Amino acid sequence: MIRTLFSLAMALVVAACATPELLIGPDGKPLPRIYIIDDGDTADIQFRVLDGVNALRGASGAGPVRLSAELNAAAATHARDMSVQNRPWHFGSDGSSPLDRVARAGYQGGLLGENISETYETELETLSAWMEQPDTRTVILDSRANDLGFAWFQEPNGKIWWTMIVGAQSAGVRPST
Repeated sequence: MIRTLFSLAMALVVAACATPELLIGPDGKPLPRIYIIDDGDTADIQFRVLDGVNALRGASGAGPVRLSAELNAAAATHARDMSVQNRPWHFGSDGSSPLDRVARAGYQGGLLGENISETYETELETLSAWMEQPDTRTVILDSRANDLGFAWFQEPNGKIWWTMIVGAQSAGVRPST
C-alpha cells in the first residue's frame, strides 16, 4: 500500500515537472511559443504541408499535387531573400518575380501562384491562415495544379518566412519564361 502511494506520488511529481509552464502576457492571454525548426525537420514539414494541401484539395474536388524539387528550391531562395529584405512581398531583392525564380530553378511547368508569410507560427497554422484568405486559398486549391514547392527561412529570433509555390506541368498551362 505504501509502495503504491509512493509510486503514485512520484508519478504526479514527474507529470508536474513535464508540463510546460504557460506564460501569460500583460493582456491576460497566453504568450505565443516560438516554433523552432531543426535542420533535420525539412522532409517532415514539407510532407505535412503536402498532406494538408492534398486533403484540402481533395475536399474541394481538386486533384492532388506532388512536391517539386525545382519549386522547393525557388521557394527556399525567396524565403531567405524576404528575410534579407525584412518584408514579405513577391519580388526579390534583385527585382525578380515569382516567374523569374521558378525559371531560374529549372522548373519546366507553368507558375500558377505563390503564397508568402512572415510569422512565428507553424507550417500548419500558416496553411490554415492562407486558407482563410480568398486570394491565397485560390492558389492552394487551383484545380490546374499538380506541383507544389514549399520552403522557409527561420531567423535566429524565431521569425519564419514561409513560401509556397504552386505550378502545373500540363498542356493547358503556359510554362513560365
